[in-house]
Amino acid sequence: MPLPRFDRLPPERRELILGVARRHFAEHGTEGASYNKIIEAVGVSKTAAYHYFDGREDLLAVVLEGVFERLLGAIGPWVPARDEADFRSRFAAGSAALAAHLRDHPEDLALADAAIGRADGGRWLDWFGALVTDGQRLGVIRTDVDHGLLVSVTAAVVRAADAWALARMTTESLAEAADLPEDEAWAQLWSLLHGLWGGAVGAPAAGAGEDPTDAR
Repeated sequence: MPLPRFDRLPPERRELILGVARRHFAEHGTEGASYNKIIEAVGVSKTAAYHYFDGREDLLAVVLEGVFERLLGAIGPWVPARDEADFRSRFAAGSAALAAHLRDHPEDLALADAAIGRADGGRWLDWFGALVTDGQRLGVIRTDVDHGLLVSVTAAVVRAADAWALARMTTESLAEAADLPEDEAWAQLWSLLHGLWGGAVGAPAAGAGEDPTDAR
């Protein structure tokens, strides 16, 4: 955690320091980024830097916590669905929001795995745990496989699909990217989840933000 003197800095100064550090960690990796180069880029002395953080690992922890909080904020809480169509729609909307955030924040994308790992996956997997539990309640997701395994594998599939899709989303607008039923990447994701969840999930809903009753 940062030292008290860092918390007393003006917000814009704190964000400048963390922004520079985030860029270095994203570009050079959590192991390869140089603490001295980060300090130099920020424009503070090494003595001053040690008044803000205990060292490189302390700074990295703060950066990754910020990334993690933004990921959770992007995906939003899981809200129990009314029925299978609503389940698909809610899942599509959360996944689209996460993909859009990662596409628009490449540094968060580069550090996402490290951030989730540093947080031990607990709060991250909680979201997928709520999703799987809700899907099983609705009969959308199989119940013959260990719940924890389904949660972990679902999270891993979504994360891999996001990374794959973002590598291809170089020209689409946010609106186009959110049009999940027409998006090849999301067709691939739903195909994977169809098999993982036991074939209970059909094609994506007619629109991530539509009321499922309107599509009937």
